[in-house]
Amino acid sequence: MNARTLLRLTVTNTASAVYLGLVGASVVFEVAAALLSDPGIVGIWPFLLTAPVSLLAAGATGAVWGMDAPLWPLVCGIVISALIQSFALGALLEALRGRRRGIARPSRG
Repeated sequence: MNARTLLRLTVTNTASAVYLGLVGASVVFEVAAALLSDPGIVGIWPFLLTAPVSLLAAGATGAVWGMDAPLWPLVCGIVISALIQSFALGALLEALRGRRRGIARPSRG
């Protein structure tokens, strides 16, 4: 798999772009809520939208640093989780459309 295929499956197809847009909007909303007022439980949405991978990353962060974990591993976990799941969504969409290259289709005859 080359870089162009990876980019196409992760970012440029419609389903992945919509998913990444939703995750990005939830992060922007979280930051705005934190800057303007008490965010409350708004911060859970990026984790829920990128679950289950982000929950594994948060668990690993908690196991390494405990309750005094810095913010950067959690943010990196959300970003990496969103990209992994966006790739999986793009690959699933391509498989459902039947455009998998390198696999011969069965003949009808």
